[in-house]
Amino acid sequence: MKMITAIVNKKDSGEVCDALAEEKFSFTRMATTGGFLKSGNVTLLIGTEDDKVDAAIALIRKHCAQRMEPIPSVVSAGVPAFGYYKAEVLVGGATIFVSPIERFEKM
Repeated sequence: MKMITAIVNKKDSGEVCDALAEEKFSFTRMATTGGFLKSGNVTLLIGTEDDKVDAAIALIRKHCAQRMEPIPSVVSAGVPAFGYYKAEVLVGGATIFVSPIERFEKM
């Protein structure tokens, strides 16, 4: 048995969760916040048999889109609030960890 920990952008989370539920994957959904952009994510804990790991990852990959989004940035020339410009950063996609499970009990 494996535990898949998938961190996905909150904009993609609805489609990912719907796809996983449709294929009968059991999961726990937790709202989380990323450290770099401090933006909303969803972390999914998916317990599954070893032979279904690739299928779960394929579903996540299919429903997570990477995209460029603007973020406000400050340009400083030694003067506070000298100017602002828009920077873009790549967001979306998923970060996935797969871990072995030694024991599983459902009560």
